[in-house]
Amino acid sequence: MANIGTDISLAKKLLEQGKLVGIPTETVYGLAANALDAEAVTQIFVVKERPKFDPLIVHIASVDQAEKYVKALPEKAVELARHFWPGPLTLVLPKRSNIPDIVTSGLDTVGIRCPDHKLTRQLLTILPFPLAAPSANPFGYVSPTTAAHVNHQLGEKIPYILDGGPCRIGLESTIIGFENNTPTLYRRGGISEEQIVSLIGSVSSRLQSSNPIAPGQLDSHYAPKRKFYLGDIELLKKDFSSEKTGILRFMSTNKTKDKHELILSPSGNLEEAASNLFASLRKLDQMDVDVIIAERVPDLGIGKAINDRLQRAATRN
Repeated sequence: MANIGTDISLAKKLLEQGKLVGIPTETVYGLAANALDAEAVTQIFVVKERPKFDPLIVHIASVDQAEKYVKALPEKAVELARHFWPGPLTLVLPKRSNIPDIVTSGLDTVGIRCPDHKLTRQLLTILPFPLAAPSANPFGYVSPTTAAHVNHQLGEKIPYILDGGPCRIGLESTIIGFENNTPTLYRRGGISEEQIVSLIGSVSSRLQSSNPIAPGQLDSHYAPKRKFYLGDIELLKKDFSSEKTGILRFMSTNKTKDKHELILSPSGNLEEAASNLFASLRKLDQMDVDVIIAERVPDLGIGKAINDRLQRAATRN
């Protein structure tokens, strides 16, 4: 298994040697490589078993670094970056030639963001290159929100995991691109659509694609290994054995808790529910159950991103 610790100097050394390192962010843990080294980035796809048509996000230390890796920053992109960076927002922009094609799956645009995590920002500050870093999990599975999650799944394939504790937000970044200079939402995430609209006005949406422009656009993603069903829990419960069914509720109810039941937020707080979502799915996936059933959360703010992940997890069943 991988070594786990908080040694930024060791992480830097390994990354400079072309190796992969698990890194914490405020969203989920990432599997990082030197974004300017095509050979190192290739190892991300190998370790994750990720299809090479699914582009990666490049992580930078500050807004000021963006111009090193993108050709143009539309006025609204600058406004978003100045307001939400560091934070869970990725901007898809025309890439410079120093970003290898494997990072962008051959596209002429690159997703770029500045993560809001102390350890990783310190690491990015001392590195002479940005980091390509998708979620540190096997492709299509539930994203990791602790170093232990990364170690459990990928620990035998990478040398080191930088431990920054549990992820504060627990959902991947929101992704915004600019098609014909029009802001376009590619993935819902830690920054709500309402927050973006309040800052720059209306945005169009392009959320799902079999030929993705940005990460997280595939129909099936974020899925546990158990069969996963989404809908009315009380109705779904009638179809399965109570002893072999995992249940994921949004908030506490007056009903007696089932044997394998987890609650995302007892008080009904959407931010708490988001931070607990992936860890709860993992926990249920490790229980002695045959299926997992879940309900949607209120479809507002970050709740839209939670429902997006739930729907994509259920799609392939």
